[in-house]
Amino acid sequence: MTDFVSAEWVSNRGADLRVVDVRDAWEYDGLGHLPGAVNVPFDSFRADEHGAESDAGEGMLPDKDEWTQLLSAAGITAESEIVAYDDHHGVFAARFLVTAELFGHDPDRLHLLDGDFSSWQLERETSSETPAVEPTDYEVARPDATPLVGPDAVADAADDPDAVLVDTREDEEYDAGHIPGAVLLDWRDLVDDETRGLLPRDEALSVLERAGIVPEKRIVLYCNTARRISHTYVVLRHLGFEQVDFYEGSLTEWEAQGRPLETN
Repeated sequence: MTDFVSAEWVSNRGADLRVVDVRDAWEYDGLGHLPGAVNVPFDSFRADEHGAESDAGEGMLPDKDEWTQLLSAAGITAESEIVAYDDHHGVFAARFLVTAELFGHDPDRLHLLDGDFSSWQLERETSSETPAVEPTDYEVARPDATPLVGPDAVADAADDPDAVLVDTREDEEYDAGHIPGAVLLDWRDLVDDETRGLLPRDEALSVLERAGIVPEKRIVLYCNTARRISHTYVVLRHLGFEQVDFYEGSLTEWEAQGRPLETN
């Protein structure tokens, strides 16, 4: 399953690992990057309202052919082991990894750097050289089962005692309008401000438990455009949660369909 890995783990893997930097090109080129990292900017795999595979609008899954072209150009194959990073506590990199999983990349070969570029450069070398990569013929093989759920399943989860519907946005957004029955968990509550990575395991589990998010229940995640839930999804899977559903359409789709919202 997709998990968090340390900077030391990444350093020790060497050429066996494909490192993906999802920051903007000017950051990758101008500020430096992890040695050997290829650049796949976030906006390049975020569909606009005309390119979304669902009708949910901006922020949804990219077109399959566009995704294939991106990974092929980055020298990635379906067998590649990938670690992704950004400079925003991993939230954009997590979106890359979840997208890869949804398009069939083996989740056991997908990793999120615990920390981000800022934390890496404090203790480790960076590079300004763009690595030469051999283009590949990346193939998408959609999995038979995915964590994706639609709006009807989301609505049902709010009334299911064995499920927890989770809004991963900020307090103000939640108060302004959320899916009925959802609990609030700002994705950043699981981030350590000092290390810029994941909270220690026990602390993360305590934060989740206080929100009613426990491993024995099915967890259903949403935000606005499926970016923030990507980070929370990776956290939960890393912590051993087995039943984690992912509402790709999120509030963009929910509101477009005229479904109800609660306010605080």
